[in-house]
Amino acid sequence: MTTERVYCAIYTRKSTNEGLEGDFTTLDNQREAAISYIASQKSMGWIPLPEEYNDGGFTGANMERPALQKLLEDIKIGRINCVVVYKVDRLSRSLIDFTKLLEFFDAHHVTFVSVTQHFNTNNSMGRLTLNILLSFAQFEREIISERTKDKVSAARKKGRWLGGVAMLGYDVNKTDKALVVNEIEAKIIREIFDLYLKKRSLLDVARTINERGYRTKRHVFKSGYTPGGKLFDKTDVSYILNNRTYIGKVKYAGAIYDGLHEAIVSPEVFAKAQNLLVENSVHRSRPGNTQDASLLRHILWCAHCKTRMMPTYSSKKHFKYRYYVCHNANINGHEVCPVKSVNAEAMEKAVLEKVSWILRNTPTLQGKNLVLDTPAWELLFPQERRRVLNLLIQSVEYTHPGKVAIELNDTGIGKLERELA
Repeated sequence: MTTERVYCAIYTRKSTNEGLEGDFTTLDNQREAAISYIASQKSMGWIPLPEEYNDGGFTGANMERPALQKLLEDIKIGRINCVVVYKVDRLSRSLIDFTKLLEFFDAHHVTFVSVTQHFNTNNSMGRLTLNILLSFAQFEREIISERTKDKVSAARKKGRWLGGVAMLGYDVNKTDKALVVNEIEAKIIREIFDLYLKKRSLLDVARTINERGYRTKRHVFKSGYTPGGKLFDKTDVSYILNNRTYIGKVKYAGAIYDGLHEAIVSPEVFAKAQNLLVENSVHRSRPGNTQDASLLRHILWCAHCKTRMMPTYSSKKHFKYRYYVCHNANINGHEVCPVKSVNAEAMEKAVLEKVSWILRNTPTLQGKNLVLDTPAWELLFPQERRRVLNLLIQSVEYTHPGKVAIELNDTGIGKLERELA
């Protein structure tokens, strides 16, 4: 009687690269133990595959591991009948991921065996023991995660810098990983605060410091990626003015703590800048000013800059004038965009007229009432008008001077027809 062969793949893993340079590593130890176990099952037809599935330096908390992925691919093509590991947590420390792997093995008729824990998934006791062990492995990992979070919290509350790239004005001391003032960059930070208190405009500050030749902080990573070193825009300026690091503070979980690093600006200057930011924010975005009336919000685009045009307004002698302004122009200055801004009422009227004409002259829609040309349109709330337009229109591109390209939303038209039926 010929025993059917069982081709066994041995999977090994270690979380760190430490100790993997030697002649005999922990991965070798795991593999030898697995080979010995497979040899003890020779009478059952077990044969170790020569292919090595070793993940050195990869965590068991997820399945993003090259050797594991290769193992799964070989199972799919039928090369493997059994997976052998030294311990259960070598394959996974996540109960959810391990459950998925077990289901995958079962679907491909693959047995799973742990050498040192003396069980396999061919029997019910092995499955029960496996789930119990995995539960404890998951519990241990969560305990470690909680301890790490506690350490981070304690360090933050003591004012420590916890790593990452330093913001403009600071460098990171490689010895103790603490923030130290970069005097050349700190001068730029102080100028930004002073300029904002004088000019009262984020965009004017960005324009001025760009003219002075300043650029955002450049970072060089080992991968070769070098972000930064670009012109400032109003978002960069706003980030600096709102960053409490510059007054020697650290923020963690919504609370503010005294930092161990040196401040660059005084608390008094920072407070003045904050008050001015709040004042400008309230002045420009009071509830109900433009949001409710802006029919083309989210669908109007500047064709030149390929960015959305945002609703805004200006007030003169108790009258409010609505506009759509190119987001790129709003952030980087009107000189970068030929479109700049357009009168909101005129733009909305032009779009409504063009959409109505398209609908009237589309053969499949002729004779159907789609609201825009009816007295009912004037009775709709602004939010409902905007909802209808969002159903009808995919996007509106505006090109200076006065050219509008409209792309309709076929799916939305169908939905609107059903609503009106």
